[in-house]
Amino acid sequence: MNDRVKEALFRQVGREPFAEKFGLKLVDLEEGYSKVTMTFTPDMENLFGMAHGGAVFALMDEAFQTACNAYGTVALALNVNITFIASPAPGNQLTAVAKEYSRTSKTANYDIKVKDEKGNLIASGQALAYRKGNPLPFLEP
Repeated sequence: MNDRVKEALFRQVGREPFAEKFGLKLVDLEEGYSKVTMTFTPDMENLFGMAHGGAVFALMDEAFQTACNAYGTVALALNVNITFIASPAPGNQLTAVAKEYSRTSKTANYDIKVKDEKGNLIASGQALAYRKGNPLPFLEP
């Protein structure tokens, strides 16, 4: 992977307001692959005291976003499907891993899994990205 792209994506996630709000941390990145973590905190609970689906989606989407943009060109979500398997225990660190399984000049498909710190599957999803081909606007010369 291009080091300039990798550094730029780590930098952008580090200063992204949404990532900061949810405590999303990019921990590993390669072309078509990303690993992002988040701790499930009480402010992420739904009406039933379980992890809100939106919080789990936020983690999955960050992994997807960074994996599909790791080529150094803009890629945007066209579709994301999620299956919620289980709710994590409060305070658990969750990890989302997005892996590319097919790519053309215009689209790319990803498998995304979220697991808790014990390795239990929390959610699974598939995502489709549209690859615009434009360089990432935040790449510094």
